[in-house]
Order: sequence, then structure tokens, then C-alpha cells
Amino acid sequence: MTKPFRFAVQSFHAESAKEWREGAKQVEDLGYSALHLADHIIGPGPALEATNHPLQTLAAVPAMAVAAEATTKLRVGCRVFCIDYRPAAVLAKEAATLDFFSEGRLELGLGAGWLQGEYDAVGIPFDPIATRIDRLGETVRFIKAHMAPDQLDVRGSHVNAKGYQGVPQPIQKPHPPIMIGGGGRRVLSLAAREADIVSINFNNRAGVIGPDGVKSGTADATAEKIGWIRDAAGDRFDSLEIEIGAYFTFVGDGTGAIAEGMAASFGFTPDEMRAHPHALFGSVDEVCDELIRRREKYGISYVTVGADAREAFAPVVARLAGS
Repeated sequence: MTKPFRFAVQSFHAESAKEWREGAKQVEDLGYSALHLADHIIGPGPALEATNHPLQTLAAVPAMAVAAEATTKLRVGCRVFCIDYRPAAVLAKEAATLDFFSEGRLELGLGAGWLQGEYDAVGIPFDPIATRIDRLGETVRFIKAHMAPDQLDVRGSHVNAKGYQGVPQPIQKPHPPIMIGGGGRRVLSLAAREADIVSINFNNRAGVIGPDGVKSGTADATAEKIGWIRDAAGDRFDSLEIEIGAYFTFVGDGTGAIAEGMAASFGFTPDEMRAHPHALFGSVDEVCDELIRRREKYGISYVTVGADAREAFAPVVARLAGS
């Protein structure tokens, strides 16, 4: 079943509260469905430099709340919350409160965590990936229980809570849409079974941003990931929304040269770079045609672009959103 296109913007740098509010309103006015933050803690310094990760100045939860207050229709979310950075009970309560204050505009993104240098910098144990994914599964199931109108009695290896009801109850029933993101088979299979939105990402097994991750997101690798999702979802597959981050988005003149330069830096041919599902190059017409092709091939109907591309990409949103 073909799903209509939706588009989101992931974060942007803001020097002031006014700039953040105005930026959120601009994202809404440009026709995007949602504004997402990432979930990162550390500021400038050697720990951040070693990860190759861009700086995220703002904490996700309060920034999402302010963005919701500044807008009327825009959905707000985090792509994705690292479940190791907060106890599950705290994250569930914060999420329900965000849905309450936004009047039902939360998209709840959840992930197992991957940026090892950040864990090390703030003193959080970086467990083996299997343990982190097990904890993610228990957290997802706990959040669903927390948002149900029943007394909690959750007992697991990682998440335990009993003797109280989760409050506030969310506006969206039975819970806000849950997005689970990742790039490996185990986490994508979990997403296929438990999520409403499956976010396809690089396989960040290296624990830093780099060529290894980009090479794990090629056209062939993405097709394989869709196969994993389909196998694990079973009858749920047609109800899932498949999302992807178009991290390398360039719309307009001169994009051919950009694609060729990036291809050389990553060891791809120009054609492989242009077909990379996490990249978009070309005119508005060419990008629209490519997104339609990818929806037909992979089922991807939800695309998130970086903040720097939000204005150049807006004509694509105007043409395809909802279609």
C-alpha cells in the first residue's frame, strides 16, 4: 500500500530563543510535517571532535516543547531519543507530557544509542549492542504500558516499575506514534514488530560518524534493510511508515559537481552517489522523480532533511507532501 509523502526537518542551530521559535514557525510555514531534534549532550571539545558528530546546542525535550508552543500544526519529535540517557520512567513521563502540551503533536523517536564517545564523556556505560537493543525493546514496551490507563507492573531485565499509573495520559491514543531508528538487522526487526514508523539509518557500528556508516546505507544495503523489516513485520508491514534521513540533500544548480565530489570522497561512482537513499541531488523535478522512484522501490514515504536544506527543499515539499 502506497503511503502519502511526509517531510521533516532535523534540528538547526539557534543563537537565541527567538531564533528557535521563528525557525520552528518557518518549518511549519514551508509545509513540513515535523521538526525533529537529535538527542545529544556534549558540547565543544575533544570528546565531540573525536566522534565527528556536529554540535547540538539545545537539549531535546525543552526545545521540542518550545517548538510546539511556537506552532499550531507542526509535529515535534526527536530522531531519536537515546534510551540510555534517561531512566525509562522519566522518558515515558516526559513524552506523555510533551504530547499533552502539544495537544497531540508528538512523534516519539527511540533508539538504542550509538555514539560511544558521548557515553564515555558523560560517564554512561556503553554496553554491547545486543544489550542496548534488548533494553530498547523493554523501554518501548514500558512506554506503551505507561501510556495505558492501567496500574503499571512491568518486570524485565532492564526496566522495572510497579504500583502506579502513568500520568499524564497522552492525547494521542493509545500512544503517540513511535519511531524506532537504526541500521542493523536486529534493531530494524524490533522496529518492524513494535514501531509505527521505522527510521532507516546507517549502521553506526563504528560508534563515530564516518565512511563506514555511509557505505552501510547504499541502494543495495537499503534494499536488504527493507527485506529485514518486511520479514519481521509480517502482516504489520503495510501499516508501517518507512522514514529515512536524506543527510546529503542538494537541490538546484551545480548539484552534479557536488555529487561527483562526494562520490570520490566516499569511494562511490557518481551514479552510486546519486542513487544513495540518504542523498538527493538535482533540480526540483529530478528530486521529485527520484523520491517517487524510491517510494516505489523501497516503500519510503517519509523523508527528513537537514536544516541547511530546508528552504531549497521546500518546493519539493510543496509538490509532493500528501500525494
